[in-house]
Amino acid sequence: MGSTVSVLAYDGMTAFEAGIVIEVFGLVWPDIDQPWYELKVCTETPDPIRVIGGATMSSPYGLADFAAADTVVVPSVADPRAATSPALIEALQQAHRNGARVVSICSGAFALAAAGLLDGRRATTHWRYTDLLRERYPAVVVDAEPLYTDDGDILTSAGCAAGLDLALHLVRTDMGASVANAVARRLVIQPHRTGGQAQYIESPMPPEPLDDPVGRSLAWAAEHIHEPIGVADLARVAGLSQRTYLRHFVRSTGTTPSKWLTTQRIQAALVMLETSAAPVEEIATAVGFATAVTFRHHFAKALHTSPSAYRNTFRTAQSKSPSPAGTGKGLAGGGGGI
Repeated sequence: MGSTVSVLAYDGMTAFEAGIVIEVFGLVWPDIDQPWYELKVCTETPDPIRVIGGATMSSPYGLADFAAADTVVVPSVADPRAATSPALIEALQQAHRNGARVVSICSGAFALAAAGLLDGRRATTHWRYTDLLRERYPAVVVDAEPLYTDDGDILTSAGCAAGLDLALHLVRTDMGASVANAVARRLVIQPHRTGGQAQYIESPMPPEPLDDPVGRSLAWAAEHIHEPIGVADLARVAGLSQRTYLRHFVRSTGTTPSKWLTTQRIQAALVMLETSAAPVEEIATAVGFATAVTFRHHFAKALHTSPSAYRNTFRTAQSKSPSPAGTGKGLAGGGGGI
């Protein structure tokens, strides 16, 4: 059995918030041959909680079980402006003292901040609440840009759907890119979304055409990732001028074509590093980097390690008794040229 994960359920929540964690960490996929996590849904009191929509739920697990897990998740809070209960604060602090990986999704960052766990740490939350988080907890280094942050034992994500990005990141950290990609395919979502949450902030924008030219170009680029690809190539596939294409691309993805391609190439390289003995130079060429030096540069910038060190660490972890309780740095959005 893999490591334990606990998620907090509370009165007035939506089922989706806890459901993200339940789906990724609680559901055992029969076609993924890997010891999985042991999930516990926990509540502050033994009383049934009310879920939005009129349903109720209860759990035999309380805050003691919540704090005892290897990874504890606060999916959100009922009201970011309200005080966090002393019992939950103590449970979070105890989990941290135990060496747990403490995770928040959306407004759950306010509970972590109330427990003092985000002091001096970089953290994010839903873009609607970033200013409030700064105001209430000035010791927190609030970053409104990313979909999620990873500070080793403390991880936070933006809005609820970004919790899926963070959950996949945790699986990727624990079990490798191939397993995370398999989970993403089951969920019919991208294994790693590029860009930040700025692309989702409310702003007037015209509707996209039914035939999305940017999406068409991204699908083409994924199939030709081993080839040199420039903005002119992407614009040609999209049927747009380069200037128009760049404007649509940034609006659609929240990043640039250069950074998006770099991220996709690193993602492809992760699978090859984990599943093959191919030399780094060969992998660099296979995923579209001009040289091994360029590949190593972008890989280190994104994952804070080298390709060889990643391969050795992953294989060492796989050779031991499987226990997905590790922590680490995830992709930081890539960078550099095409």
